[in-house]
Amino acid sequence: QVQLVESGGGWVQPGGSLGLSCTASGNIFNVIAMGWYRQPPGKQRELVATFTSIGETNYADSMKGRFTISRDSAKKTVHLQMTSLKPEDTAVYYCNAKITTLALTRDYCWGQGTQVTVSS
Repeated sequence: QVQLVESGGGWVQPGGSLGLSCTASGNIFNVIAMGWYRQPPGKQRELVATFTSIGETNYADSMKGRFTISRDSAKKTVHLQMTSLKPEDTAVYYCNAKITTLALTRDYCWGQGTQVTVSS
């Protein structure tokens, strides 16, 4: 079993900043990639940003220039620093990890999600 624990969600005013963190633990041999997705109210889950084991990052177009993803491989932790937040950024943010288990199989894991609310 793999656990992804997110932290840092909360409420912020438009234009503000917020940082999220996610730490993976459990049945993990290696973390191949980690990332963030979000699900706004009434909408489908969408990509926010990902970070691969070789340092490649990708962002959804609406997040470029505002959000920054980083990773601490030793701690199996991924961070998302969000700035210039807009009301449309309001969503449940989910941490995702692509891992190799101790049995050397691949798995895709999700955190429970953390609520980010941007409003005045």
